[in-house]
Amino acid sequence: MVDWLCAACAVEFPAGDEPPASCPICEDERQYVPPGGQEWTSLQALQRAGERVTVTELEPDLYALRSEPKIGIGQQSMLLRTPEGNLLWDPTGYVDEAAAAAVQDLGGVAVIATSHPHMFGAQTSWSRMLGDPPVLVHTADRDWVQRDEPSIRTWSGDEEVLPGVTLRTIGGHFPGSAIVHWDRGVVLAGDTVFPGPSQRWVTFMRSFPNAIPLSAAVVRRTADRVCERPFARLYGNLGNVVPVDARAAVLRSAERYIGWVSGVFDELT
Repeated sequence: MVDWLCAACAVEFPAGDEPPASCPICEDERQYVPPGGQEWTSLQALQRAGERVTVTELEPDLYALRSEPKIGIGQQSMLLRTPEGNLLWDPTGYVDEAAAAAVQDLGGVAVIATSHPHMFGAQTSWSRMLGDPPVLVHTADRDWVQRDEPSIRTWSGDEEVLPGVTLRTIGGHFPGSAIVHWDRGVVLAGDTVFPGPSQRWVTFMRSFPNAIPLSAAVVRRTADRVCERPFARLYGNLGNVVPVDARAAVLRSAERYIGWVSGVFDELT
């Protein structure tokens, strides 16, 4: 049996001898099917090609996991450690025994969760190799799961998955788009809130590759939800970060975005 992955987004599909006919996630307007058409890869093929997962410490008890070479969207997964257990956030589209062993050496995983369907990656394969911790999928985005396994559990609203570590529904990019609020002053934002290259500003989008914006009302709602609690640092899903004063960056970025989509700055165009 082959563990199939969409080559464009690296989301896992059911194991089988033949690849699926299509990837609904890439056919949605927020993603895309490459001009050459749908292509497939697998955990087995990537392992034969020498794919690996690297682990880098970002700050105490927070680690970045990246699959190299990049596959799919190429998200940076995060391992957040607490004395009561660890969270694996936005799992990569590749996992093997060496990657699982590296995570086990850091304390293993109590729960796996994702910011939105583009970041599902190889979520149930990660779970299987880590002793079957639950894979949390937001109720609003449950229908986007392509590989349905017993490890998947739904959630909504706010859910404290570990002491001091809360999943929060923000919406915007997807109805169930979520962040992690860690009471050490950290937000793991996926691309629900996307840090820019200056490390001082963020943005909000329905689709990043297709440049589809969100409305002023949705950006206001999203920013307000993110900023209901204090935080100082915000990590995105591609290695991007706002390292200081991140809450203020979200608020001023929302004001700038709302001004542009509302026509406030039209005289500048």
